[in-house]
Amino acid sequence: MIIYIHGFASSGLGDKPKIFKKYFKNGIITPSLSTIPFLAIHTLEDLIEVFLAKGEKVSLVGSSLGGFYSLYLANKYKLNAVLINPALNPKQTLSKFYSFGLVKNYFDNSNFEITQEQLKSLENFQVSLIQNPKNIMALIQKGDEIIDYKESLEILKDCEIIVEEGGNHSFDNIEKYLNKINNFFN
Repeated sequence: MIIYIHGFASSGLGDKPKIFKKYFKNGIITPSLSTIPFLAIHTLEDLIEVFLAKGEKVSLVGSSLGGFYSLYLANKYKLNAVLINPALNPKQTLSKFYSFGLVKNYFDNSNFEITQEQLKSLENFQVSLIQNPKNIMALIQKGDEIIDYKESLEILKDCEIIVEEGGNHSFDNIEKYLNKINNFFN
C-alpha cells in the first residue's frame, strides 16, 4: 500500500493526491491529516502499523511537509519513500512564511491555528542520519518558491535525486514521474 502524505495547510483531497489516486487506483490512500504534527505522525504510524501487521508492503509519497514526515517514517520503519519538493527543515520554512495565529487551509479555506509549540514539536521528527538512503528518492524542482532546493540536495546527497529546472512548490507535471515512482516502489 502507498500512503500519500500531503503538505502543510493541504489535504488528502487536493489536486496532487487525485493524480496519484487516478494512477495507483486502490493501491494508495491519501488521508487528510491533522495540522498538529504529533497527531499527524500518530495517524500515519497507526496506518503503517496496520498495513505491516497484515503483511502488506508499505511505501510513502510525501509532498513538502509530507516529505519531511515521509523521511522520518521511512527511516523509522525502513520503508521506501518518494519525497516531492520536501520541506526538510520545516520549522525554519514555516517560520519564514507564516506568522503564528490563524492560517488558511488551501483545500477548503477554513482557518486553523499554528503555534510556536507546534513548530517546535517538528524537531522530534528531524532525521539526522538517513539509515537506508537507497530507500529514498527525491523529486525536486529548482523553481520551488518556498523551499531552497540546495538544502534538500545536501540532506539527501546519498539518496536518488531527480532535479528539474523551473517548476514550483506544487511540482509541475508530476504525472510524468508516476511510472518512475511505481518502478522505484517495485
